[in-house]
Amino acid sequence: MNLEFFITKRLIKGKENKSSISAPIIKIAIVAIALSVIMMLFAIATGEGLKEKVREKVAAFNGHIQIFNYDNNTSDVSVVPVSINQEFYPEFKNVDGITHVQAIANKGGIIITDDTFEGVIAKGVGKDYNWDVFKEYLVAGKLPNYKDKLNEEVLISSLIANRLNLKVGDTFSTFFLKDNNPSQTPNRRNFTIIGLYDSGFEEFDGTYVFVDIRHIQRINKWNKDQVGSFEVFLNSFDAIDQKSKEIYGTTVSTLDSSNIKDKYRSIFEWIGLFDFNVTLIIGIMIIVGGINMITALLVLILERTQMIGILKALGAANWSVRKVFLYNAVYLIAIGLFWGNLIGLGLLWLQDKFKFLKFADPKEYYIEYIPVHISFVTVLVLNIGVMLLCLLMLLLPSYIITRISPVKSIKFE
Repeated sequence: MNLEFFITKRLIKGKENKSSISAPIIKIAIVAIALSVIMMLFAIATGEGLKEKVREKVAAFNGHIQIFNYDNNTSDVSVVPVSINQEFYPEFKNVDGITHVQAIANKGGIIITDDTFEGVIAKGVGKDYNWDVFKEYLVAGKLPNYKDKLNEEVLISSLIANRLNLKVGDTFSTFFLKDNNPSQTPNRRNFTIIGLYDSGFEEFDGTYVFVDIRHIQRINKWNKDQVGSFEVFLNSFDAIDQKSKEIYGTTVSTLDSSNIKDKYRSIFEWIGLFDFNVTLIIGIMIIVGGINMITALLVLILERTQMIGILKALGAANWSVRKVFLYNAVYLIAIGLFWGNLIGLGLLWLQDKFKFLKFADPKEYYIEYIPVHISFVTVLVLNIGVMLLCLLMLLLPSYIITRISPVKSIKFE
């Protein structure tokens, strides 16, 4: 039988423990641990959730990695075509971790209505385009169908539609300059709005109009097997740097590649700051919880001074007596962790389900509501980390037990 554990159970279950002087202080310590866990869970979940949503939106418009001709310029407009007859298209077999490859072509244009005009980039997509990511952003109408014959259906953002006073079902004219001779009469195409999307990312919403890629091919006088570039999607964003190197190494020498981290460096540097903020919050919360537990432990030692003296008089070693109080502290921390996880994860589930917490200024964060995301492994590591760090903080104050004299402590009142 573990003597220290036995004594700890008797102390915990004892009725006098509930009515002792230390009872309110212990409750405060438990509440402090619970609140600290709730704050840490929210910090991690909102930080990861926001990073995930921003990554998803940037990747939805660009893919994780882009493959294009070396002769292309640095703008978003496709200049030099690339043949679709590539080893990696339509399926990338030479590199693991790739879920989808799609061909696109971009063309700058101007939408003109009776009242106003707007500069846009017509993003030509075909039958291989993955529309699944846009289902979440669709706010009116439906997604276009480019799998059959050439049509004039387009998907535009509600932002552009509001600027041009357009709605689903309206037809508008778009003019495209000729790359070879801009002074010539521009190419004109009439399109019909089939759907409106709103990603919350104004940089993209105010730029892209989705059209059939065959229109771009005809305007540029490209062949049917020529496109502007390829967008590659990965099953894990964390592997984007490694996969970028692998993709670059497996493609032919005439092709170049880049990823969205390099293309939108400022955005990803911004969301990278979330990790520092989360780490800072976790550190502060652990210190707060630890200080409250230290206070509770010292009060418990003071309250049980006579018991300490008796145990020492009976031959108990200092470390054995210290373990009694450390076991007690583990029990209190465990209670705080239980309630903290129960309340914290419950609130996170409600936020994920009902999205009741929203940003005051959605434009600043590219999303209307506060997204949350947390994994079981993260929760497990967090709980183990809190327990271990709090115990480490309690080792030093528990050392005071070694300074207690059996003779004086037995007389202590």
